[in-house]
Amino acid sequence: MTTKKPTTQRTKAAPVEEPKCEPCGGTGNVPVTVRVGRKRRPVGTQDGLCLNCFGTGTAA
Repeated sequence: MTTKKPTTQRTKAAPVEEPKCEPCGGTGNVPVTVRVGRKRRPVGTQDGLCLNCFGTGTAA
């Protein structure tokens, strides 16, 4: 008579979601104001690298 080993059920670990970076919202880019002229008036914005997460989008 053969005896069966008790089966152990393996469960998958839940994927860990890293928290998003606050300043960029997880995109890695932040708006930077572009200024021109002698009086340094704002003209528009351009994308800049987020210095909080260095462009990864996750809070470290």
